Amino acid sequence: MAAEPRSSLTYRTTGSTCLHPLSELLGIPLDQVNFVACQLFALFAAFWFRLYLSPGKTSPDVRHAFATIFGIYFVIFCFGWYSVHLFVLVLICYGIMVTASIANIHRPLMIVTQKITALAFQIHDGLGKRPEDLSAEQHRLAVKVKPCLLEYLSYLLNFMSVIAGPCNNFKDYIAFIEGRHMHVKLLEVNWKQRGFHSLPHPSPTGAVIHKLCITLVSLLLFLTLTKTFPVTCLVDDWFVHKANFLTRLCYLYIVMQASKPKYYFAWTLADAVNNAAGFGFSGVDKNGNFCWDLLSNLNIWKIETATNFKMYVENWNIQTATWLKCVCYERAPWYPTVLTFILSALWHGVYPGYYFTFLTGILVTLAARAVRNNYRQYFLSSKVLKVVYDVVSWAVTQLAVSYTAAPFVMLAVEPTISLYKSMYFYLHIISLLIILSLPIKPQANTQRQPQILNSVNKKKTD
Repeated sequence: MAAEPRSSLTYRTTGSTCLHPLSELLGIPLDQVNFVACQLFALFAAFWFRLYLSPGKTSPDVRHAFATIFGIYFVIFCFGWYSVHLFVLVLICYGIMVTASIANIHRPLMIVTQKITALAFQIHDGLGKRPEDLSAEQHRLAVKVKPCLLEYLSYLLNFMSVIAGPCNNFKDYIAFIEGRHMHVKLLEVNWKQRGFHSLPHPSPTGAVIHKLCITLVSLLLFLTLTKTFPVTCLVDDWFVHKANFLTRLCYLYIVMQASKPKYYFAWTLADAVNNAAGFGFSGVDKNGNFCWDLLSNLNIWKIETATNFKMYVENWNIQTATWLKCVCYERAPWYPTVLTFILSALWHGVYPGYYFTFLTGILVTLAARAVRNNYRQYFLSSKVLKVVYDVVSWAVTQLAVSYTAAPFVMLAVEPTISLYKSMYFYLHIISLLIILSLPIKPQANTQRQPQILNSVNKKKTD
């Protein structure tokens, strides 16, 4: 059968086709062109939103309505009639939320995405739990009044995050819409000691420009490095059958590094859009600088210099990690790490590669924790030993992440098995040997303890 023309492949989309000529000109699939176009339009709309629909100039209802209407338009532009699925689920879940009893409100809402599940648990925390059963962060985010329909739709469908996220908390979003978002953070600082007679007015412009520069560099790397080292190289005959093991290790690292720029581009641009609207202020650092990283989804420097698996995961897709902690890790009475990885795999979708990645991640996390808990203290006695430990840990972490994450971008079973066979399943074997041979020291997790004990005791008395 003849190969399908490239033009027809780039034309496939259920969304708008008005940018098809641009898609043809650039040789980029139309759905990706629509995505970038929406995000760029959202960036300009966000600046306008902050300047002309600020809390001091208009009411929260108008800001909610504007954010919702534009968000709905972006969804329809990108996905066309497929967006009906999203809108129906959102409305059904709102019906469940306003009619369900407090005891059961967190269960049926798990059928949809991060924001709804996070909101469901936060309402459950606010209306169905005692304050002493909550951690400090759960208490801060607990929602004690069910949102009205406009607030709910604005939170879920606002134009700043409906296309690419990131996930954020309901109380933070409402504080932003009502103009309390920055004020609360600024009150934590004694400005009189710093020579201010009134609260300053932080501008996100510098943060937005900085993030747009990162976005531009990421785009250039995607158009060059990613296309030079595609993930399909990992199933080439040369890689699988001819290259030696050390070459495969290095080449796998290079290919996985080349796959990162598209994530850096999408997440940093989404962060910039929110900042441009005035959302994302996280406070003042120790040097007096304004920080705009409340919604940041990654820390590139910490990712590329991570010296352990935990540090890498905590700085990659940060808001999803925060959501997983909120809805699973802090609430699971047993095996929180394992259950969190499994939930992450289920949330990502049905591709087998996701399950290979997250199930492998469980082994690597447990093995890395065992090594760190048993041996790290021996390398802290001198600076030289500490440097050696950090360098070796960095190299091992980067290679382990490359091995673990490869199925995530390969998606299918056959290429994943082919890759792991060519690598002799080395990391699986090493991780299992470490877990079986080294003692597992229990972690001190005081934040989870009161809530879990109360939860278990309550179940026993029910």
